[in-house]
Amino acid sequence: MTANANLPRIGFVGLGIMGAPMVRRLLSQGFQVTVWNLEPERTSEVVPHGAIWAEGPAAVREASDILAMCVLHAEAVRNCCFGPQGFDKASGGAELIVDFSTVARDLTLEIAARMAEHGVGWVDAPVSGGPDPAETGTLTAMIGGAPADVERAAPVLSALTRTATHLGPLGAGQVAKTLNQAIVGTNYVLMAEVITLARRAGIDPALLPDALAGGLADSQILQRTYKQMASDDFDPPKAYARQLSKDMKALADFVSEQGGGMPLIDRAVETYVNYAEDGNATSDAAAISAYYSKKA
Repeated sequence: MTANANLPRIGFVGLGIMGAPMVRRLLSQGFQVTVWNLEPERTSEVVPHGAIWAEGPAAVREASDILAMCVLHAEAVRNCCFGPQGFDKASGGAELIVDFSTVARDLTLEIAARMAEHGVGWVDAPVSGGPDPAETGTLTAMIGGAPADVERAAPVLSALTRTATHLGPLGAGQVAKTLNQAIVGTNYVLMAEVITLARRAGIDPALLPDALAGGLADSQILQRTYKQMASDDFDPPKAYARQLSKDMKALADFVSEQGGGMPLIDRAVETYVNYAEDGNATSDAAAISAYYSKKA
């Protein structure tokens, strides 16, 4: 598809399980997208679809009107911004970053403040949904930032999300994502335990989503992730355990900062992190159910 000259040029850094389909979505909507990824072999996920490869984050910024990132953790965000080829080394280019990564609020504020010294605004917009919604533009985004910056980010957010809620100033999106991960991570552990219990009791766990549909127990987790668990559909991974484990550790820190006293969350964090660190870092995030089966 030929790029639409009326749309802002997008620079996108991070071509992982989420980033690559997000780039393909932007391309399908007529955006010119210049990309970079730490592992250059990931370009095969997007260049054949029309993305333009650049030699580093600075080059991506110079070729773009709006920058976007979807990388693994705060250290990766920091490297994209201030590393040897970081955004801060660019000669002009985009003056706004939309960060779709999941990063602790205090680190987001720290990194964004440093980029502001280079004349670059920041919107934190961590997303939830997974690779399929990324491909179809139906992600959920939790947004923090100055209203003017959020408005400038609107073309990108509109193309990639079905729900995008501006929750407050910079960092508010990351707080909401932390709470989102509390719900998600705890439910991953719960679903794994429910499947294990169903099998022990002689009930086909695959029947439960339809049996419970429309009741109080129904949810996206039950209808999507639970079904994946029940069918042992883990290859190729839809998300890596290391990512959710990283988020659960950040959740534990957040709970501590807020005064603690959350025993259910504490136990879910411990259980999920133990799963990920028992040789399962690059396994599917939902494969904790198979882990439970082995332990049982």
